[in-house]
Amino acid sequence: MPSKYKLTYFTLRGLAEPIRYILAYRNIEFEDIRLDLDTWNSSVKQTSPFGKIPILEIDGKKLTQSRAICRYLAKEAGLAGKDAWEDLQIDIIVDTIDDVRYAIVDYGYFSDEKSKAAKKGPLLNETIPFYFKKFDTIVSENKGHLANKKLTWADIYFVAISEHLSLMVEKDILESYPNLKALRKTVQAYPGIKKHIEKRPADINISF
Repeated sequence: MPSKYKLTYFTLRGLAEPIRYILAYRNIEFEDIRLDLDTWNSSVKQTSPFGKIPILEIDGKKLTQSRAICRYLAKEAGLAGKDAWEDLQIDIIVDTIDDVRYAIVDYGYFSDEKSKAAKKGPLLNETIPFYFKKFDTIVSENKGHLANKKLTWADIYFVAISEHLSLMVEKDILESYPNLKALRKTVQAYPGIKKHIEKRPADINISF
């Protein structure tokens, strides 16, 4: 009997979207539970192993930590490295993506309006270009991918996370980077991922 998957997260993409992408890539059907903050705080948070989400349940077993979940699913899907060295290359990219994510989340979630206005310029003109120029070059030198010259979960993680970050800064952060835009197109063209994008809730849907 196939395993039963249930993913719980807020009503947005965020850290759950890479998990959704990998499940979709594998054509795995899953229950996609999206919570508002009140429901999370009142009735779900206390059921999480560490009080965090996303939570992926596989046959009733609750798993947390988005990157750990992605790494596990990637190994099952053939999206991990073939050895420890290749896995290291993937992890370097994923951890660097999170460096960018932390900067944007700090801007988007935890700053008052005055602070946001002061931070937006440096974020868009310095922080994001610093990293994304390097990512763009890496893709150009790796046969269209971010690691190991092949599709890995680093590519999927990047595309899924960059979607959410673009929403946060109200700008397509890949617009100036042709190789990254091509990578997004490649990842989102996989049939399972394409289907996921087409059917995900309209209130968080976006197209560039």
